[in-house]
Amino acid sequence: MTRAPERPPLDFSSAEDILGTLRAAGHRVSAPAARVLEVLFAADGPVSADDIAGAHPNLERTSIYRNLERLEALGVVSHVHVGHGPGLYALARGADQEYLCCDRCGTVTVDDPSELDDLRAALQADFGHVARFSHFPIHGLCASCHEH
Repeated sequence: MTRAPERPPLDFSSAEDILGTLRAAGHRVSAPAARVLEVLFAADGPVSADDIAGAHPNLERTSIYRNLERLEALGVVSHVHVGHGPGLYALARGADQEYLCCDRCGTVTVDDPSELDDLRAALQADFGHVARFSHFPIHGLCASCHEH
């Protein structure tokens, strides 16, 4: 079973902040790490390793995954599992982002955790379960697919 790490995300506003954190933690800062961060900062939402490779075809997949793992261990990146596809990665800024995933069109909606507080409260009241939707999203149909 994949476990979502529970750790506070780092405070950063740029790729240079993250690269400085890597150096301070004793990590070597490589060109592939900078390229991975470049794609993550440019993305509107979570991206796959394939998306990163598509943006930088000269990067090897093993290097991309190694850098994503290292960035996740440092609290810079989080990942989410959406359906049966590859894991998606996003910058871990502030509070965890939580996700809704449409099973028909594949749209992934990024939500602030406070937007799901009522649902979380109902799950806790009814089942005693404190839910997080950052590692595994809520699946269903988006409004557009539900209408059709």
